[in-house]
Amino acid sequence: MTNGTVPSPDTVVTRFAPSPTGLLHLGHAYAALFAERAARQAAGEAGGRFLLRIEDIDRGRCRQAYEAAIAEDLGWLGLAWEQPVVRQSERFSAYRRGLDRLGELGLLYPCFCTRKDIQAEIARAGQAPHGPDGPLYPGTCRALGEDERRAKIAAGRPYALRLDVAAAAAAATVEGSLTWIEHGRGLEGHAVPAEPEIHGDVVLARKDVPTSYHLAVTLDDAEQGVTLVTRGADLAPATHVHRLLQALLDLPVPHWHHHGLVEDAAGRRLAKRDNALAIRTLRDQGLSPAEVRRMAGFPD
Repeated sequence: MTNGTVPSPDTVVTRFAPSPTGLLHLGHAYAALFAERAARQAAGEAGGRFLLRIEDIDRGRCRQAYEAAIAEDLGWLGLAWEQPVVRQSERFSAYRRGLDRLGELGLLYPCFCTRKDIQAEIARAGQAPHGPDGPLYPGTCRALGEDERRAKIAAGRPYALRLDVAAAAAAATVEGSLTWIEHGRGLEGHAVPAEPEIHGDVVLARKDVPTSYHLAVTLDDAEQGVTLVTRGADLAPATHVHRLLQALLDLPVPHWHHHGLVEDAAGRRLAKRDNALAIRTLRDQGLSPAEVRRMAGFPD
């Protein structure tokens, strides 16, 4: 295992990676403009690169019409990106290779628990450790014997593949502690210790979707040569898992900049599920690209 390499300061590659499950809103505009500016301002003599990636692994919710709208809205804002655009739905074979490697290391196990099963197990225990996303998976299927696992799979039981995080962290830190370089949240280039255990045994793939956000973005960033991951502060906890996967899979290690979030009048983060005001709506109201950029916090 390796702790990875630090990206050269002379080469800055950033990316904006939306999911085509709805129209872009001001929060997306901020994230895209932030990533593009980070590449442009830190470019140096080598020149920065700004990439667009479409994270469309959820085939049930993603729509081609939304992908087209993403490109149109970003172009209207004045952004340009390299071609071709990477789509996660076209990279399932790469994710499978990553899973195979983790399986060879003995770090994956099939989990047959439904959400109801997990809730019942937590209720029986009376309490459960909590992570950034709520109660942690209690590890019910981690203790299953190999024969029982094979029997359940042979019987057609649906299952997810979970990462044995404790074993993975032990394997990844043989050569030293895991850290990442953070430029946001007031840290300004300081090293942050990675503590993947706070997430418990995360799911890395499901039967209907042969990858997860954690696995896909880690492999995609490495494949695309991303040197600076810019994203909202709400995703900062995920970096603990991503840093672990990079070490396990011998991937290069970017820097991170977790930036602030655009909020509504009530102080809530803008989200598609809350019908946040779309860039398309602002366009239809007659606002100019410069006016929308200013609303997103990027004055000319």
